[in-house]
Order: sequence, then C-alpha cells, then structure tokens
Amino acid sequence: MTKSVLSRRAFLQTSAAAAAAAGATLAANTIRLEAEPAYSAGVYSAPSDRVRFGMVGVGMEGSGVLATAVALPGTECVAAADLYDGRHTLAREIVGKPIKTTRRYQELLDDKSIDAILIAVPDHWHKQVVVDALAAGKDVYCEKPMSHNAADGVAMVAAAKKTDRIVQIGAQRTSSVLCAKTHEMIAKGAIGDLNLIEATMGRNDPTGAWEYPPPPDLSPQNLDWDTWQGTAPKKAFDPLAFARWRCWKEYGTGVAGDLLVHLISGMQVSLGINEVPKKASAFGGILRWKDGRNMPDVHAVLFEYGDLPVYMRLNLGSESAEVTRFYGSKGVIELREFSVTYSPQPGVDTAPSYYTGSYPAAMRAEYTKKWHEEHDPKPGQEPAPESITINGNDYDDLRPHVWNFFEAVRSRKPVVQDAVFGHHAALACHMANESYFRGVPVKWDEGSQTIKSAT
Repeated sequence: MTKSVLSRRAFLQTSAAAAAAAGATLAANTIRLEAEPAYSAGVYSAPSDRVRFGMVGVGMEGSGVLATAVALPGTECVAAADLYDGRHTLAREIVGKPIKTTRRYQELLDDKSIDAILIAVPDHWHKQVVVDALAAGKDVYCEKPMSHNAADGVAMVAAAKKTDRIVQIGAQRTSSVLCAKTHEMIAKGAIGDLNLIEATMGRNDPTGAWEYPPPPDLSPQNLDWDTWQGTAPKKAFDPLAFARWRCWKEYGTGVAGDLLVHLISGMQVSLGINEVPKKASAFGGILRWKDGRNMPDVHAVLFEYGDLPVYMRLNLGSESAEVTRFYGSKGVIELREFSVTYSPQPGVDTAPSYYTGSYPAAMRAEYTKKWHEEHDPKPGQEPAPESITINGNDYDDLRPHVWNFFEAVRSRKPVVQDAVFGHHAALACHMANESYFRGVPVKWDEGSQTIKSAT
C-alpha cells in the first residue's frame, strides 16, 4: 500500500472520530481512494502459482467476468462451457487462444487440472452448477444472486459447509473501497446512532429493463434449449426468454435479484452485518414494460433489520441516481457509485426553540436571553461543519472482487462474501419477491428454513 493511501486513511479516521462530537468542525475535502494495487498487470506469477479455471456461462455477465479474470496476473482459463455455440467463439476471442469449449459444464468438473469454476448462468441454474462444482472439489465463484429461491440457497450453503472449498458470490460491493470507507466511518461513530437507511436505483431505457436483442442466429440447432430450461416448465423455443430471462420468475429473480442484491450486499458490508431481515413488506407492479414479463418493473421494499427500518426502491420506468443513505443522529453518509459523502449534523438546537412563540412576550424575551448566554459560541469559535467527499472506483468494480477470489484460492483464506453471506443477501431479495407476489409482509423462519407470511 502506498504512503499516500495511508495518509488519506489517517486523515479520514481522525475526521470521522472528531465528527462524532456534536457541532464538530470539519475542513471541506474531496479525497481520492485507490483500490489495492496488488492486482496490477505488471505483477509476475510463476506458472506453478497460476490458478487454472473454467468458465461456465459466457453471456452478458459471464463474458465480463471472463475478460476480467484472464487479465489478472496468475490466472489461466483453460475451458469454457455454454449451451449456445456462439459463445464458444466468444470465449476463445476473450481468452485470446484456443481453449476447450463445450455445451456440458460437467466436462470442466471432470478435468482434474482445473482448480476453480467461475459461474455466470441464469439464476435457475445456479444451485445445480454450484453444488456439482463443489462435489467435484472445485473452488467456486458464482454470480449474484446466489440462489433462485430460498430452498436453493439452503441447499447451496449445506453443500459449501461439507467441503473446504472457497465459495465467493459475485456482488462486487463487498470488495469496494467505498463500502469499506463507509463501514469505517459508521463504526467510528461519525453519524452517531443509526436510525434509517434508504436506497434507490432507477433506469429508463429498454436495455436497462433487460429488453436485450437475442443473437440473430439463435436456433435449436446451436442452442441446447431443452437443457437451458432446466427445472423450469417446458415451453417451445423462445429466443426472448433466452436473452431476457430476468423478466420471468421461472428463470430469474427480477429487479430484486439483479439490482436489489447489490444494495443489500453493499449495505451489509457497510454496516458490518451478515444476517437475514426480520421482515419484508413489498409492493410495485409492471407499470412500464408490459412485454409479457411476470416480474415487476417497479419494486419498493421496506425491510426490518432488527429495529432498523431499511427502505429500498427500484424503478425501471424512470431514471434516478443510484444512492444509499445512512441516516444518524449526528449526520448522514451518502454512498454513490463513485463516491462517499459525509455530511455532519450537530443534532442540537442551533437557535432558541420556535415553540417559545407561544410564550407571552416578556417570558419569551427572558428565555431567549438566557438561551443565548448558555449556548452562543465565543466569537471566532463558531462551528462550521462541512461535508467530506471521498472519491473512488465504481463500487461495482469487478476487478478487485475477482482478484480477491483468486487470492483466496491461492491462500485458502476465507472470503467476505461466502455462501452464508450470499445466502443472506439473496434471502432478502427472495423475501421482497415473495411479499410482492403474496401481497402481504413476509418473514424468514429459521426453524423451517422457509419464507412465511408475517400476518
């Protein structure tokens, strides 16, 4: 770590601690945080240290994960599996050399020379591929959300606990320097007593609403459609279902699994918690994209994490900033895509109470005179609280997250976003979906390991 990074951290720690006092005076600052530089492309890795991996799923997410992984030092992609043959070509293009490609991911699991499996398949295939990979003795990186439903998540956690394999789920905010800084400031008491969290995200375009164009050559000849459907109800070949699977609960988890899981994961790492919400109440609807989907395009959820209310709103019909706000008795932290802003609040009266407007004039004047005598600062010592903004890489920066996985594979040290963390984050999303479809609040029942209505 560079000296400049350390000096910034030292400054921010001092500022955060000082801000915890009412009326703290902070110098206005805009500071840049850098991610750990250890995964620089210039780092040499001996062939014996390289992690040989296979890629299962080379679609929109998988192609990005693959491109990121092969650009890291000490990695080698030796095989890729996808049910659409066009993605075999794409995988070779990304890797930049001939590699084994197949429709059967099981062939990658049978290859004893492969150390790890990176998985980016539709949600309804997550459990099977992860459980099979763990049984084959592979370390696993699986894209978010971890599971398609609560039962799948329970099975995946059980499979992970039976092995000594590394499992990391791909919601990148657990590797974000911005979330780490948010956690640091909250833990040091910068905003005092936390009393509310709200998060919002909005899109307003067809691509953002998953109306992706299917590959023009897609056909039953170059896609194993029957296998792709997996455990979902069987239907005739449908290119739109293949490209836009997030729109249907049979294959995906909607905006909850695609977007809400990021907000939940970032919130959990920022707070330093790893738990299931006590209750979820959701509502919304298909208000903009009436294209045959059955998952809502507007989804608002009120969670209860212990006694803390957490409100999260997702909207595919109107663009809005992606932001999470942590409200406390001494200030607010606002986590955005490329920055964290801390705005202190004194939490005390800064002027005589307006309630005294109901006093008789003489009584009000006496109260006001005494208030100023007891509360006015000395001249030249007036508090001047100002915001601090910390800039950094995108908090969904994939590179450090994938790097952390490969480092864990080498070191055998545990990852933050393991199967239990991924399960808890996914359960919040499943609860949001269950509440929406049932039309009532829901809760997680630990005894039966199921989501139940809370009414």
